Amino acid sequence: MNFPAFVDDIKKNGWNVFGTEVYRDGRLIHAWGDTQDDMHDIYSATKAVLSVAFGILYDRGLIGLDDPILKYISEPAGPGWEKVTVRRLLTMSVLDLPFRPEGDHWIRFSLNCDVDPDACGFHYSNICTYLVGVALTNILGSDLGRFIEDEIFAPLHIDHYEYTRSPEGYFYGASGMKLRVHDLSRFGLLLMNDGVYEDRRIISEEYVKMATAVQQMNREGGYGFYIWKYRDGYSINGKWKQKCYILPSRGIVVTYLSHIEDDSHDLLESMERNILGIA
Repeated sequence: MNFPAFVDDIKKNGWNVFGTEVYRDGRLIHAWGDTQDDMHDIYSATKAVLSVAFGILYDRGLIGLDDPILKYISEPAGPGWEKVTVRRLLTMSVLDLPFRPEGDHWIRFSLNCDVDPDACGFHYSNICTYLVGVALTNILGSDLGRFIEDEIFAPLHIDHYEYTRSPEGYFYGASGMKLRVHDLSRFGLLLMNDGVYEDRRIISEEYVKMATAVQQMNREGGYGFYIWKYRDGYSINGKWKQKCYILPSRGIVVTYLSHIEDDSHDLLESMERNILGIA
């Protein structure tokens, strides 16, 4: 592992990386940049936070994977929605949905989108995550954002955060969150340790195994419950290269937050070459 070479690549290429951390066997072994002071947008990495919240309610027997989503959302819906299950929304396998909800009433917009419940394939849409968050809110009978603060952020010692809401006031869950690099790493460590953080179980090992396994194949190699397949492990991803890579077989977690608006793989390739030793 050549962490200084990774940092040198960041500097000499002018990549807009705010900070990065590397953990081995649960211990922080390398850090560079702003990892514990400032919060940064994590975009779709927010979905992994919602996945953990879902896992808690799933572990409590309050929601079923193969239940129709309308069991938990009592709003008028268009044809086909009565067959769309929670699992389909968790795995982004409802075809042809718009990328995000629109207008002043996101539930109404989402549930009036055309769906074919019998057609299945990977189709990335923030509507999927938003509706799961609405369902969790309805199950709780209280605010999902506050639940996440109390049941996830507090035991992970995350005390700096921001998140957004829908026009109706629901925790969005698909994007819109800000965290510090160090705090996103805590989610990687939680998953690496099968749902336990500092000897406290937050979600079950059963749920972690399901959430991080390939539940829906895609061109990137597979998708779990808002968590992406990555080599022999998995990753938490945001759209402008906000990343937490978890490799249980190596005991390694690599996190970085950045803002790089292109489709290049240069940062990833440098990380793989210098941190993971992959040519």
